[in-house]
Amino acid sequence: MYVTLAELADRPGATELSQVATPLRYAAVDPELLDALLRAESVGSWPADQVQIGMEALDVIVSAANDAQAIIDGYLRRRGYALPLAARFGIVTGWARAITRYLLHKDRLSAEATDPIVRDYRDALKFLQLVADGKFSLGPDDPLAPVSGGAPEFSAPPRVFSRDSLKDF
Repeated sequence: MYVTLAELADRPGATELSQVATPLRYAAVDPELLDALLRAESVGSWPADQVQIGMEALDVIVSAANDAQAIIDGYLRRRGYALPLAARFGIVTGWARAITRYLLHKDRLSAEATDPIVRDYRDALKFLQLVADGKFSLGPDDPLAPVSGGAPEFSAPPRVFSRDSLKDF
């Protein structure tokens, strides 16, 4: 995955994730429990039924993160990247987070024009399209970024006035 579960625990956070990833037939899973599951920490202090609900929520999050990676790979494949990307790019992680968050909020009712989740999703898709078109780079370690040719070169006609031609003035 281009975004780890621990990174999702950091942002958008376990509270938001528990509200959107818990299956509808259950009350929202305890955010502290979900945070522990996202960070692969011990969950022995919670009741087994709560842990089971947390695991189902975790499955929903993992599925959304995998779907986000598939969307990103679809754009990058058009440019010719070897997939999945071997190196981690911070910008790709941000796009994966935005797309994952959008997919988890699929049932959200809001004004799309002002919704930051929709805005971040659309921005990610726009940048992915720019990458696919070869107009945007993933960063300095981008394997398909054009290589710089060094310092700029200048060319101009020979000088009309020089010390020798102006020595009589």
